Amino acid sequence: MSTEVPSPSAEPRQAPAITPADVADASRLVSFGLQPKLLPARDAEYAELVLRYRDDPGFARLADAVATGLGLIVLEVSARAGMAVAAAEDSVFAVRLGEYSRRAASESSDRFLHGLAHLAVAALAFPRPEDLADDGYLGRITVNGVDTFVRQVCRRMEEQADTEGANTDPVSEAPGLEAAWRVYARRSATGATKDARRLAGSTIGIVGKATAFLVDSGFLQKTSDDSGGTFRTTARYQLQVRDLAGSAAMAELLALGVVPISDGSASLLPPDATEELVADAGLPFHSS
Repeated sequence: MSTEVPSPSAEPRQAPAITPADVADASRLVSFGLQPKLLPARDAEYAELVLRYRDDPGFARLADAVATGLGLIVLEVSARAGMAVAAAEDSVFAVRLGEYSRRAASESSDRFLHGLAHLAVAALAFPRPEDLADDGYLGRITVNGVDTFVRQVCRRMEEQADTEGANTDPVSEAPGLEAAWRVYARRSATGATKDARRLAGSTIGIVGKATAFLVDSGFLQKTSDDSGGTFRTTARYQLQVRDLAGSAAMAELLALGVVPISDGSASLLPPDATEELVADAGLPFHSS
């Protein structure tokens, strides 16, 4: 019996060599991903590169490597979201919430309020786990609704503090020790200027800044001026909130029971009728 010697042609095929053009295309795709408001449906080149990423594993690995080198985390590459990326903490592209709040707020206590506003927008936009899992789901929020929701959270936390015997006023000379919920509850919802505009430091003004920041970041799209501003979510924001959903802050917020998510028929709790609220401050109720 003779033993056949494999011919050279039977050797495993070598992967195609990476060319400068491939690197340029991968970098171009990442650059598209850094333009949060741009979608593949609006740019033929972007759409072509997204398709190549999906169909060519070698190109996908190359694009991922380019993103990693820039300190970016690829959340998803798809026709609906484009190349959705998040910046790692040490990335030059990182826009930290702390930096945003320092630019938006002059008082240190206000920085907590800006963070609370962003957390509330995320919770209201996707109140149930299945909403985050459904790629076709669009969350809808209003500025006045977010403010109402946060005030509900403040009331719930105050009730918990009373129960635990921890509801004592902080030292007046050390406002930084005051819990964020107490600061928010005491802040005026709208304030007033001489020409009737809402004050930037009012709670609705703070929520308005948060939503404007999210619009600029490609996370929300404004649909009307109703209720202080009405917005719908984007695929990119859904991907971001999926990451946020596992955070301790989000878990603590959901544990308060203001956003019940135990079953598919859950809806947000209505405002307390005894509390004086701004006009059109009703919550954006979620119906299944």
